[in-house]
Amino acid sequence: MSTDETCKDNQSAYDNIEVSDAYVGPQLCFPLTPAHVTALLEAFKEKQQRLHARYVLQLLNETRKHLEHLPNINQVSTCYSKEITICGDLHGKLDDLFLIFYKNGLPSPEKVYVFNGDYVDRGKHSIEILLILFAFLLVYPKGVYLNRGNHEDHIINLRYGFTKEVMQKYQVHGSRILKLLRSVFSWLPLATVIDEKVLIIHGGISETTDLNFLRKIDRHKYVSILRPPGRRRIEWHKHASGQEQLCGESSEQNVRLNQTPKKNTDSDVLRLHSHTNNTSKSSSTLSVKKKEITKRVHRSVDEELEKCRRQVGFSNVYGDSKSLTGSDSDSDEHERRQIVDILWSDPMHQEGCITNSVRGGGCYFGPDVTEKILRKHNLQLLIRSHECKQEGYEYCHNQKVLTIFSASNYYEIGSNRGAYVKLGPDLIPHFVQYQVNQSTRKLTLRQRVSRVERSALGALREKIFAHKSDLISVFEHYDKNKTGNISLNDWANALESVLALGLPWRVLRSQLVPSAPNGLLNFHLWFDDLAIERPNAQYIQPSLLETLYKSRSELETIFGIIDSDNSGQISFEEFQKTWQLLSSHLKIEISDEAISDLARSMDFNKDGSIDINEFLEAFRLVDKSNYKD
Repeated sequence: MSTDETCKDNQSAYDNIEVSDAYVGPQLCFPLTPAHVTALLEAFKEKQQRLHARYVLQLLNETRKHLEHLPNINQVSTCYSKEITICGDLHGKLDDLFLIFYKNGLPSPEKVYVFNGDYVDRGKHSIEILLILFAFLLVYPKGVYLNRGNHEDHIINLRYGFTKEVMQKYQVHGSRILKLLRSVFSWLPLATVIDEKVLIIHGGISETTDLNFLRKIDRHKYVSILRPPGRRRIEWHKHASGQEQLCGESSEQNVRLNQTPKKNTDSDVLRLHSHTNNTSKSSSTLSVKKKEITKRVHRSVDEELEKCRRQVGFSNVYGDSKSLTGSDSDSDEHERRQIVDILWSDPMHQEGCITNSVRGGGCYFGPDVTEKILRKHNLQLLIRSHECKQEGYEYCHNQKVLTIFSASNYYEIGSNRGAYVKLGPDLIPHFVQYQVNQSTRKLTLRQRVSRVERSALGALREKIFAHKSDLISVFEHYDKNKTGNISLNDWANALESVLALGLPWRVLRSQLVPSAPNGLLNFHLWFDDLAIERPNAQYIQPSLLETLYKSRSELETIFGIIDSDNSGQISFEEFQKTWQLLSSHLKIEISDEAISDLARSMDFNKDGSIDINEFLEAFRLVDKSNYKD
């Protein structure tokens, strides 16, 4: 079928779907505008009615047409933007995506993002994440770059929950959406290169990885990387209940296969493939006895892993490939192996390249393999995802490989942080960590995308300033000779003893301490670098500023109480009430005249009112040169 015929076929999939008058969710028209994406974000944030199936299909069709024109490996340059943000696995965790946008800003030509695959499965909001990212891709094609992950595969989606999510949310048109998504996934680029020096791929590499060869592959052939081109497609049929399901699989087994595993391993993914290839085409299998289902699902782990290895063409020695089927050409198998490697592989500490027996696909590659491939393509850093890391990121291979993982609380609440990494023209990675909790979920979209978004480093500097008194006391304890100087080791120990954050302070020293001659830090001068701009300092005693930072959450709470209509703005009169409450809470007396002057100084855009952004901006950390004590 030609591209034009495919477009017409996909268009007919939504042309005959009517949007009823009862629908109150976001409405889309094409070409999309930033306003459409904002409406989509608002709807998903407020958990309004989900996007209508007609708009979903139309958005997916437009996305597929756009992706068709992209190369296998995107080239991105920092020349056109100050920095590029790279995000790892999201796995259906919409709150993490919102928090990233809150802290880092929405995608735009000036705020470029690279999302490194695994948008779906495991979490409950995979389809929403896809729709948001695809919408931004269409609005800002030079602001959003999407890589394919190993979970952008319809066979994997059967096992790890995305298929089930779509069918539950779009019961009538779910099969159409899933069919179109197969094509969209197959057109996703395989990699991104920044400034010709930083390679971003989802999984990893092998000793045979060749970027020049990958650039020439017809990636669309590999609708599922677990099945070679030409292999029998999965057929969907209506069950008696009306639920779409895989031909030959009973409803009960389908439920089992869609349960989300608690461990971070995809070693089971090919188990489904094994079952689907061996299932009978006869409808009698729909009545397979429960005992037989249990027996098939609980087969020996060793046996299943061996089947996995055989099905993706791996023997025990990596590089000795076997074709999945006699009809596969050597060329197709070589292409498929290249793609499997970059989507499924993981780094290891030992040198060499061996079969990834845990996942059942790809390889484990050592530091020598990394060095070889980077040198071959004149690269300096490999950024990958694919593995959950407790801190959200992790270096290995002499800091030549960086894993970035953006889904916080992946196993359970508190299990891990999420992170993203920012690269400027110097290509030095800067990390931002976060962890979704109840308070971050309550943030409004207006707050999330405000201009007062601060990096994790900025928040850390605020926390340090909020404990200035306690820190000075501990610093003086270390300063036995009363010189005003302490060693960097004592500085790190003091910060941890007071803040108890469990951070690698010695690693962060270069970002927190501008200079330390002879390894000694003048802590009084250091605190000068953590100064705070005071909106009207003549009316506020110095101790108030430290108190304000300790009471940051109360500031936002009080603002929310006064802003009864949730408009995000308060008048000068309402601000007076806000400050009176704050003064009472903090036991600070301040005159009405001083409050009025303070309000006018906070109205940065001089529109006669103060929004939450201006209110918080007034107490933001800035360069210390703006005032003196």
